[in-house]
Amino acid sequence: MYSSRKAVSLLMAVALVMVACTGAMAATLNAYTVMPEKYASKVFEQFTKDTGIKVNFIRFSSGEALARLVAEKNNPQVDILLGGPADIYTAGQKDNVFAVYVPKEQKLTPAEYRDPGNHWTGIGLIPLCFLTNTDFLKKNNLKAPGSWQDLLNPAYKNGLQMADARTSGTATERIYSLIGVYGVDGAFDYQKKLHKNVQLYTKSGAGGAMPIAQGQAASGIFYLVDALDIQQQGYPVIITYPKEGVTFGIEATGMIAGAKNPQEAKKFIDWATSPKLGQFFVDQKINYIPVVKGVKITNPALDMSKEKLLKVGAEHKGDKRKSYVERWINEVIR
Repeated sequence: MYSSRKAVSLLMAVALVMVACTGAMAATLNAYTVMPEKYASKVFEQFTKDTGIKVNFIRFSSGEALARLVAEKNNPQVDILLGGPADIYTAGQKDNVFAVYVPKEQKLTPAEYRDPGNHWTGIGLIPLCFLTNTDFLKKNNLKAPGSWQDLLNPAYKNGLQMADARTSGTATERIYSLIGVYGVDGAFDYQKKLHKNVQLYTKSGAGGAMPIAQGQAASGIFYLVDALDIQQQGYPVIITYPKEGVTFGIEATGMIAGAKNPQEAKKFIDWATSPKLGQFFVDQKINYIPVVKGVKITNPALDMSKEKLLKVGAEHKGDKRKSYVERWINEVIR
């Protein structure tokens, strides 16, 4: 009898250990990301190495990610959003998509790069730039574009590729930049003229970069992180900035309200907003400009001190995003 009780106790102990181990192994995080998949996969892989938490993720453009999160808000399918400009987070706050969470090392991120209500935190800066094929420039005896007006040159007719504002945060950033330079009405007048030279509006922000690299298109407007990726691969391209100025996005991350794995989500936000991710960007040559204190930028191409950067608050962008996109659809591409 004693042996039977002892055996039962032993089996129960083993079962409890197995349950505990299974629970530890089952620690998972579900995510949407706006980062290009090749960056996001590296980031999540490193997070798993550091924490043991497995990440399942799907990549969407920023507009698609926001629409999906809003549609799923009563039954969230993911725990966090990684990447995308902060204005999609501020836009999502209207629908209570993002949870309030204060990262453990929040003070390392300057206040201007995080939400005062703690719905999102910036992890990097992404200024806009021009990316142009140098073979095209030589063939047409042109200098690399240094002004927004240069892209209206008839030499670029049917030669520009850039992102579609219906789906891409890069495209809405382009609108914010032009409004910063020309005012609201002037920005849309400019885009009507620019449209005559556009070959294709791409679904994702980086979609036109490779066609430009391969000579299928002449030039376009991109976030710097995507343009530098192409340049680092050795393609004949040049990166320039308009003298009138450009705005920049704050690449962000945030926890989803009603997340089914809240503890894992908090661990990710803590990790992503610490110097660990910023240093990972630098080490892996993923060219977001880190905003967290304690990370030294080593790539001179990320030095924006000589460029004219126009500041537009993420909250303002989020408030205006929908109306600007609708106006772009109705006035520019129709």
